[in-house]
Amino acid sequence: MTIPDVTPAPDDVPLADGGEPGPGLSAFDALTRGAPAPYWLHRGVSAAWGLDPTRVVLELITVSENATFRLDLDGRAAGVVRVSQPGYVGGPAAVASELAFVASLWQVPDLRVLQAVPTYRGTYTAQVRDDAGQTWTCVSTRFVTGSVLEDLEDPAPYYRTIGRWSALLHEHARTWTPPHAFTRFTWDVPDMVGPSARWDPWESAGLTDAERELLLAAQDKALAIVADFPADEQTWGLVHADLRPSNIIADGGTLTVIDFDDCGWSYYLYDFAAALTFVEHEPYAPAMARAWVTGYQEVAPLSAGDLEVACALSMLRRLQMLGWTLGHREDALPPGLHAAQKPGSLEVARRFLDRTTWLLA
Repeated sequence: MTIPDVTPAPDDVPLADGGEPGPGLSAFDALTRGAPAPYWLHRGVSAAWGLDPTRVVLELITVSENATFRLDLDGRAAGVVRVSQPGYVGGPAAVASELAFVASLWQVPDLRVLQAVPTYRGTYTAQVRDDAGQTWTCVSTRFVTGSVLEDLEDPAPYYRTIGRWSALLHEHARTWTPPHAFTRFTWDVPDMVGPSARWDPWESAGLTDAERELLLAAQDKALAIVADFPADEQTWGLVHADLRPSNIIADGGTLTVIDFDDCGWSYYLYDFAAALTFVEHEPYAPAMARAWVTGYQEVAPLSAGDLEVACALSMLRRLQMLGWTLGHREDALPPGLHAAQKPGSLEVARRFLDRTTWLLA
């Protein structure tokens, strides 16, 4: 049985309950890129999608918030299987909600997103149990040919498109009615920094007292700017929350947005911050930021106040992701980028304190 060619509709994604917090992604600690999936996962995925396991090869692509595997069928790339970290997104209901949102985006002209593949039972999530009895939520999408933008020598020319697509996504989110039982987490300020931040606190990054004070000053300035910004139907809604080169595939002139696992409720301008994740310190970042804004403004206006908030959210995102690096594998990022996060964050903080909109100067 081959993987079916299915274009999901916005209302046909089943929402399921369940999901308990688990041990993170430790089950995949020993795997490196290209390594075969554990037997329990290979067996479970094959069964859930009605595939003959002798015809299936499942190999690791990456481990980040989830473990992602390439699925080959009869020696040809057929799909991508994402294994969700237990407890990270709230269980199968949240994963199915993500897929419902993605399916709805097929209504948006000029925006191309990944296609989910249903299991043999017709659902879009599958529960697979490992050898220790832990249950993992798995989803499968059609394989997208091409190269991840992050792997290209220069992804900067694509930032105008990323900005325009972000605006299209936001326009859609403002008018879309989620299905019953839809549930996704938030990316509010307390989810980014502070004692209830979703990832490790940036304060644990091995900082000197002077370095800590510098980052705290930048955080306080950014928080003050965002605090004055309203969270209403025009400024707050469903966002991708990670729309950057690592989550876009280019195949010639065709771009496809992938990996909506971080999508949730936030300021729409958080997608500006997300677009520059991990590279704000690089000399080419301002050009990318300006291109993003140019593309966004082709669809929707941005005021001077909006741009200052966008830059403040970028500062908070930088601190948030500095904390992220403390709890994630170094190979989750391109070579050298993981180690650059601490010194780069200090440089970004200095620039932000000198001029809040330095990214757009």
